[in-house]
Amino acid sequence: MIRVAILTVSDQAAAGQRRDSSGEAAREWVERNGWSLVEHLVVPDETGPISAQLARWADGGQVDLIVTLGGTGFGPRDTTPEATSAILERHAPGLAESLRASGMRSTPFAMLGRGLAGIRGRALIVNLPGSEQAVGDGLEILAQVVSHAVELLRGRTEH
Repeated sequence: MIRVAILTVSDQAAAGQRRDSSGEAAREWVERNGWSLVEHLVVPDETGPISAQLARWADGGQVDLIVTLGGTGFGPRDTTPEATSAILERHAPGLAESLRASGMRSTPFAMLGRGLAGIRGRALIVNLPGSEQAVGDGLEILAQVVSHAVELLRGRTEH
């Protein structure tokens, strides 16, 4: 069973001024795959709280996959990649590059995404853009490799 945590990064959603439709789509994705949703939180676009929550989940040993939604663009408050980079132990650039490349099939704006992917402890952390369409597209790509990635992180490296 893959254990998933979702962190929506949005000032408006955190303030209750906007519905977290991307987070709802991610929750549905977890359920469709038969995985366990450990927790889904919404935080504002602030580096400290983002980093702290990612580290708590990764270090707690109760989560295999952490997906962040939002805060990956060029906006002045888009700091999710920086917050993620601050706590990663190992980067997984191929995963982030694949997600961006896949997104470019839908929109050229995907190349503006700065999302990262990497590992802390035995948790895989992946940044996705905030739009519901981008989240859906990214999660479908991610679903192709998550099970294998989690097995590797659990130490099952036989091929």
